[in-house]
Amino acid sequence: MTRWTKKEDPVERPDPAPELSAYQQAMRTRLLAAPVTPAPEPWRRIAYAPVGGLLGIGFASHPDTGQDLVMVVSHDGHGLFDAVTGEKIARDRDPDPEDATPDAVADLSCTGLGPVAGSRVRIAGLFGGGLHTTTADGWTLEVVVPAWPHERVLLSGDGGLPHSGPHGERWWHIFHSDYSELRAAGFSASGQTIAVATSSDVSLWTRATDRSPADSAEA
Repeated sequence: MTRWTKKEDPVERPDPAPELSAYQQAMRTRLLAAPVTPAPEPWRRIAYAPVGGLLGIGFASHPDTGQDLVMVVSHDGHGLFDAVTGEKIARDRDPDPEDATPDAVADLSCTGLGPVAGSRVRIAGLFGGGLHTTTADGWTLEVVVPAWPHERVLLSGDGGLPHSGPHGERWWHIFHSDYSELRAAGFSASGQTIAVATSSDVSLWTRATDRSPADSAEA
């Protein structure tokens, strides 16, 4: 008796990854060599807050002062930070289950809390979305990964990569996510705040003062 067996198709080997060009390799080397440094003036780091199980962050404006607020969404609930002082000003440990995470709605938003209760705040992070990467006066924020999977956040005043000047003069490596997964990084719509969120914490930088826009107008 002749037994017919199905002939397996040959296994296709994936194409080898293309090698970096000399220019690309030089850029990667520059990025790897740049240490984490403080953001330049007028930026100042105002907060580092551990947030276990962080899912995403979003920006809102205080209805009375117009100052930036940062909403944080995590497995443990929602929180709201003052982006000028870094203070946590509101906390909801038990949000409505239907609104606990931004993926429940098309625009990836959650209901605000504290002074922005009743409004919707768009959240960028694990479920998608994004934050501003440039400001009106020329600052740029970039996420680069010269050594995957550790992401680095670069702040620059030269328009972004390839950064013609030396590190520390027109571009700065301000955050290195080598311990947790990066969730989101970007500016507020006002351009006065930088937020960087990982799966375990949120960091904030500001160039605003503790005076509200209304106070400045009266001065």
